Amino acid sequence: MAALDALESAVERRREADRDENELASRIQALGADRSRLADELDNSLVKTRKLERTNREIAEKLDAAIGTIRAVLDGGENTR
Repeated sequence: MAALDALESAVERRREADRDENELASRIQALGADRSRLADELDNSLVKTRKLERTNREIAEKLDAAIGTIRAVLDGGENTR
C-alpha cells in the first residue's frame, strides 16, 4: 500500500508539474503576442512622430516667412511716414 501511495503521489506531482509547464508556456506565448503588438504600436508611433516633426518644421518655416513679410511691410510703412 505504501508503494501505491508513493506512486499516486508521484503521479500527482507530475500532473501538477505538467500543468505548471503548460501554464508557463501559455504565459510565454501571451508575452510574445504582447511584445509583437507593442512593437507594432511603437513602430506606428514613430511614424506618426516623424510626420508631426516634419509638419512642425514646415509650419515653423511658414511662420518665419510670414513674420519676415509682416516685418518688411511694417518697416516699409515706417519709412514712408
